[in-house]
Order: sequence, then C-alpha cells, then structure tokens
Amino acid sequence: MKYFGIRELIPCVDGHCKDGRCGVPENGIVKVPSEVIDNAIALAEEVLDPLRQAYGKAIRVNSGYRCPVKNKAVGGATASQHMKGEAADIAPLRVDSGELSVERQLRRLAQLIVERGKFDQLIIYPTFLHVSWKRSGGNRQNILRKVGSGYAKVDRKEVLGHDC
Repeated sequence: MKYFGIRELIPCVDGHCKDGRCGVPENGIVKVPSEVIDNAIALAEEVLDPLRQAYGKAIRVNSGYRCPVKNKAVGGATASQHMKGEAADIAPLRVDSGELSVERQLRRLAQLIVERGKFDQLIIYPTFLHVSWKRSGGNRQNILRKVGSGYAKVDRKEVLGHDC
C-alpha cells in the first residue's frame, strides 16, 4: 500500500473502535477478521493506490470497513461490501479556488476508475464515489448513479465521454 494506510480503510484495525457509532464501549475490543484486512489491502493495491497515482492529487477515504452495527447505523445496504473490507467511499481531499469543482473532480476520478477497468462496483454520489474490488470471484464492473432514493445504471461510455 503506497498512498493509503490500513487505518484509513479499517479505523478499528488496532482492536479499538475510534468511531463511536458501533455501540462498542470506548475501551471495548473489536475483532476484525483477517479476511477483511486482506480485502482492504487488495482494494488499496488494486484500485485506490493506482487511482491516486493516476489522479496526481490526494484522495480521502470517507468510509472503508464498517462492522455490521456501524453499517446499520449509517443506513448501509444489508449486504454492503463495506462489511467485507471490499469497498471505500472516496472523495478529493480538498478543492482549492483554482481547481475544478468537486463534481468535476469526482467525474475525473470516476473516469480514471473506469479507464483502468479494475473495480467491482462504482457508485457515483453527488459528493463522493463508492468503489469496490473483490479478491476472489468476478468483478462486475457495475456502474450506478445515486438518483433520489434509488440508483440508475450508468453506461461505461457515459462516464468516459465527459471531458474534464
């Protein structure tokens, strides 16, 4: 892992919940399965690090691994890849006055992900991207956009067709 630390992807990897939304007491111990750690490392090495390299600017992980309690608390899907360490919600680190808008930066990040073709699912939200990668099994290269209370399928060409 070149650009991302394991604690960015798994905040409770050292055994203690930092978040507080998990319902685990501050001094409670959180057991993170080794498979989750391996999945998060693969996500970083296969998707996030190459994305950061191609983008040329810092990327923030808003949400990586979520225990089932935390996932439910934030309204995550019942079978969320976040609970397996296979997904991260990411955004550009910041927007300076001379830089592109957040929307255009997200569009550029989405283009780079799709161009590389190494992802399982990409969901485009107004302020962040959800990207996942599976170590085993096929990666679907499924692209969606958050629309109202649901999701709309997005064609690969639509993502690649925007100029930034």
